[in-house]
Amino acid sequence: MKNEVKIYCPATVANVSCGFDTLGFALEGIGDEMVVRKVTKPGVTITAITGEDLPMEAHKNVAGVAGHAMLEGIQADFGIEIEIHKKIRSGSGIGSSAASAAGVVYGINQLLETPRSNLELTTYAMKGEALASGNEHADNVAPCIYGGITLITGYNPLRIIPLPPMETVYVGILHPHIKIATKDARAILPKEVPLKDAIIQAQRLAGFVASLYEWDKQLFVESIQDVLVEPYRKQLIPHFDAIKVLSEQHGCIAFGISGSGPSMFAFAFAKAHIETYLTASKAYYKQQNLAVDTYASRIRGMGCMQID
Repeated sequence: MKNEVKIYCPATVANVSCGFDTLGFALEGIGDEMVVRKVTKPGVTITAITGEDLPMEAHKNVAGVAGHAMLEGIQADFGIEIEIHKKIRSGSGIGSSAASAAGVVYGINQLLETPRSNLELTTYAMKGEALASGNEHADNVAPCIYGGITLITGYNPLRIIPLPPMETVYVGILHPHIKIATKDARAILPKEVPLKDAIIQAQRLAGFVASLYEWDKQLFVESIQDVLVEPYRKQLIPHFDAIKVLSEQHGCIAFGISGSGPSMFAFAFAKAHIETYLTASKAYYKQQNLAVDTYASRIRGMGCMQID
């Protein structure tokens, strides 16, 4: 068995408008790298972090917490050292903490004689996410581990369903250079919602899932709308409404907040529409003196993977 592995952990988009804490998908071309090394010393030791200023103490780092949960859960007779090489900005809303949490448990799994299931890996990764957000949720770590787009149908017990791929959909990610803490983004949400809004959101989530199995493009477009979360969270993102209008003007068929923000995602059926939308949005933010990062992507079919 190997004693060391290098892991690629993709960025992810959670919620996908109609699926708060339920839907998520993995992105191509944006992700972290990690090294996970088996050692005799018990527990988790973080030996290096590049790209972000994050805690080296394992109990203060999402990767350390997730790794410890897995070592304890499988009753490991070894410890691990980890290196974390961040390429996903923390607080960006495209699964930075999830990549760390998912990457370490995936890496540990590669060192085992009897690998654990993706579902079990997700339960351990959720422990790390709880450190970042205040609660255990899987809408980022699930697609990071499984790849593609995933649906969470319940947490007790945890059940995750990989959904049919959206192979003809292009994704644009726009990341304004501000930070929004997941805990703050959750705190702004109401504790109760009107019954009519809950019904609308449930109908749209059901429609979204059905559209993928039938690949009904019209139903797909109609379903990716959010009446529960976006109206509250959009106030945390500068010029959100203006950017949404730009997405429509440039041919995008859906637009929403990625996770807790500040990143926003857009879908289109043509790559050119994503490219012109991102160019126009970047120019708009430049006029507002706000720097942004942009990414044009597809839905990544694979989740975490071992690399050379």
